[in-house]
Amino acid sequence: MKYCGQCGETIVIEIPAGDNRERHVCSVCTTVHYENPRIIAGCLPVFERKVLLCKRAIEPRSGYWTLPAGFMENGETTSEGAIRECEEEACFRPEIEKLYCLYNIPDINQVYFFYLAHLKTPEFAAGEESLEVRLFSEEEIPWEELAFHTIRLTLQHYFEDRKTGSFPFREKDLVRRF
Repeated sequence: MKYCGQCGETIVIEIPAGDNRERHVCSVCTTVHYENPRIIAGCLPVFERKVLLCKRAIEPRSGYWTLPAGFMENGETTSEGAIRECEEEACFRPEIEKLYCLYNIPDINQVYFFYLAHLKTPEFAAGEESLEVRLFSEEEIPWEELAFHTIRLTLQHYFEDRKTGSFPFREKDLVRRF
């Protein structure tokens, strides 16, 4: 950030009075511009014994497989964002069962929410952000072509949990150790 969204003047990075970390602060009107984590909401859609994956048509990781998910919009809940992403990326409206996985990734300022969801019928199609959408059995998952680590973890949890028929809520902090 270079310029203030309030008055257009130059931004400086400093610790504002009463704060404990550097922030973007306007050099003239002193408005503090907070940068907060981005929230990603999505679904793990299941139909019978298969999961739905989307092949990304956009960067990052275009051409790789993912669960339908994306950045939340202002004014929506995480479940509403997850449903919207399914509609945008795979042209179907999921039936949400429960919040299934939450991943905190502080190194990239992101928090992921994945809901366990069901397709009522196997009717879906590639939306504008997807090259292809299809159902995969566990044996068919293209593990080496998954777009993100969070997708791999969510699918691994699901297939483990499916063996027992119990799908507990999972929360994990994904922190790089340098």
